[in-house]
This record gives sequence, C-alpha cells and structure tokens, in this order.
Amino acid sequence: MAYDEWLDSRISDVVTPWGATRKAMFGGTAYMLNGNLMAGVYKDRLLVRLSASEGATALKEPHVTPFDMMPHPLPGWVTVSSEGVVGDGLVSWLERGRKHAESLPPK
Repeated sequence: MAYDEWLDSRISDVVTPWGATRKAMFGGTAYMLNGNLMAGVYKDRLLVRLSASEGATALKEPHVTPFDMMPHPLPGWVTVSSEGVVGDGLVSWLERGRKHAESLPPK
C-alpha cells in the first residue's frame, strides 16, 4: 500500500527538531514522541492522535475523518485530507498531536 511520501517529508521537517522519531506503521509512517504516536501518514492523509475529547471535536472540522483502519475507530485518532494540511494547516495539526503526545507518560 502506497503512502504520500511528500506529506511524510513535510511532517519530518516539522517534527524532527522536536525530537520525534519515525517508524514504518499502518502501511505508511508514524512519528513518535517519547514513544507515543503523535502523527503520521496513512495513504494520502495525515494521521493525528489526539485525546478522545479533542478527537471528537476535531471530527466536526472540515477535511477530518476518523482513523478507520481498525474494526472500530480509535477514540482521538483522526485523519486529515490534503485540503486540511495546506499552508500552516499542517503545522497546526502537528502541534495538536504534539501537545497530546507530551501529555502522555513516556514509553
């Protein structure tokens, strides 16, 4: 399964200075902060992990859908289409994922 390598490169440019590490996951990539997933690429979409309540709120925003690779969507895990990550949109989503990852205990 192919994934958007250009989106992956854009994410890497932002999150690597934060100390994030990259892993192959879900047929795409995942960026981990302190061992916790904060964001990644799933197919051609940005994957972001948020708290359950933040994720529910995010689902009301344009271009956002639940991460539905699993039998049941994971609370707080959302994907954002390419229209939602243009310009500063990508950094904004990544900062939201970073905030959540930093709130979790290190693994």
